[in-house]
Amino acid sequence: MEKEFNKKTDIITSVTLDPLTILPINYDEVHECKVAIFDLLEKNAFYPARVNAKGPFALHFSIMGNYLLFEIRDAKTYQPIVAHYLSLTPFRGLIRDYFRVREHYFEAIKSAKPYQIEAVDMGRRGLHNEAAEFLQTRLKNKLIMDHSTARQLFTLICAIQPYAERISEAESDLPTVLFVCSMNSVRSPMAAALARRVFPNKLIARSAGVMSGKADGFVFEVMEEIGVDMSVHTPHTMGELKASKFDLIISLSNSAKEAVKESNLEAKKIEYWEINDPSLFEGRREQKLDAYRQLRLELEKRVATLSKSLKINGSQSE
Repeated sequence: MEKEFNKKTDIITSVTLDPLTILPINYDEVHECKVAIFDLLEKNAFYPARVNAKGPFALHFSIMGNYLLFEIRDAKTYQPIVAHYLSLTPFRGLIRDYFRVREHYFEAIKSAKPYQIEAVDMGRRGLHNEAAEFLQTRLKNKLIMDHSTARQLFTLICAIQPYAERISEAESDLPTVLFVCSMNSVRSPMAAALARRVFPNKLIARSAGVMSGKADGFVFEVMEEIGVDMSVHTPHTMGELKASKFDLIISLSNSAKEAVKESNLEAKKIEYWEINDPSLFEGRREQKLDAYRQLRLELEKRVATLSKSLKINGSQSE
């Protein structure tokens, strides 16, 4: 018998994806993933087990080798609560079946008769039920959710698969750069996203903050204008970094500059970019957006210089 869920607190209100390990390839795949996230957020019942934490919750995905990492965070502060690894190996068969059945269903609704469509749809629902039950079993005593949420979560896991690029920082020989600002909400995530855009598959760009901030809607808007989806970003602190050595660390605020000096992080080069924080700008909405656009333009110019700092060949900026 399923537990009674608190409809106000036992819910996921935000889902984000790690931009280094889950990269969009084409519009259709990105759209399918966004639909899966929308469906999950529209109605769900969820909470982490064995921790004293009250929701709502933010859920952040990344892929580490053959594991899907679930990071549960406080939806308001983005402070980490707990993280769990889910091996994808036991789900390979179900994921393959999901895409096979989905393809059959799409073909059926184009030309099949109603009873044929219904038969394919029954098979699709049956697969989702089986996968949901299996997911709940694998996450038992870790993440508690109702059957409907498990169904939507499995759909999202499948939607992530086509464009999941498993880049291992430990094994990769790509140059690594870390951008650090005060709260990892505006300057450093924008800089990292722009670096990945300018130098696709030519570097590993990470970002962090001295403290954990909150996602910034103005960042989403101005980056969306140039086709960069920042809704995948969840603020991280320096203490949450999985790597401690970088080819280049760039501080974007005075507090970040001091924090990098006092940290145990190692880097071949350390730079400081004096960049104003547009979130401190006071004015009307459009004026604030213009301040964020100016930041974007300034960061684009600065990021282009990384080809020399990191000796990146064949960059888009050359």
